[in-house]
Amino acid sequence: MDSSGKNDDPLATVASEAPVTTARRIRSDLESFIPKPYLARASVCPDIKHPNGTQPLKHDMTVLQQHVAFFDRNDDGIVYPWETYQGMRAVGFCPIVSLLISIAINASLSYSTSPGWIPSLLFPIYIKNVHKGKHGSDTGVYDTEGRFVPSNFENMFSKYAHNLPDRFTAWELWNLTEGDRSAFDIIGAVIAKFEWTLLYFIAKDEDGFVSKEDIRRCYDGTLFEYIANKRSNHFE
Repeated sequence: MDSSGKNDDPLATVASEAPVTTARRIRSDLESFIPKPYLARASVCPDIKHPNGTQPLKHDMTVLQQHVAFFDRNDDGIVYPWETYQGMRAVGFCPIVSLLISIAINASLSYSTSPGWIPSLLFPIYIKNVHKGKHGSDTGVYDTEGRFVPSNFENMFSKYAHNLPDRFTAWELWNLTEGDRSAFDIIGAVIAKFEWTLLYFIAKDEDGFVSKEDIRRCYDGTLFEYIANKRSNHFE
């Protein structure tokens, strides 16, 4: 900062005339933990504790496709509403809530991921085109092609995790969705809150926190597999 009080650091991440940059700080040390943290990864989702992402790797699918693939119960590349329902039941939602969620998800994503112009009354979601269903007012952790951006993931926590650095409360998740909301993007903002609400009820611990690791594993879908297996073993 010079004698006039102005910041002359070209790498500064805080501007005095924009208090929001102080309230929502971003990390400048990520390259010490993750090689090229700004580089969007096609098939893995690394963070500072897992620089290589989740193992084993799935090189044939993007991270966003991996996120959705859990609900493709017969592995045919298409997710039908009844498969979404089965997936929601597997992670712990009751029949009525699972039905409502499956209707909402498939109705909103089916046409945008369709390979043709004519809509299907079966409301399928095509995994190969799932990137076309990406909505606005999101975190930017997925890029527009479904790759994973480590720096955006880490900055979610540096900006909004104020109680604990690696966990979110329900209120902090609300602040995250408010901070990411784009002007006049009502649909994107509602969807973002819907998605984070679902994750909160799936992954919150007994103290009401959602951990960073659970969120990271939600992005690549392994969280769903873990919860489903845990529930399955519990009821055997």
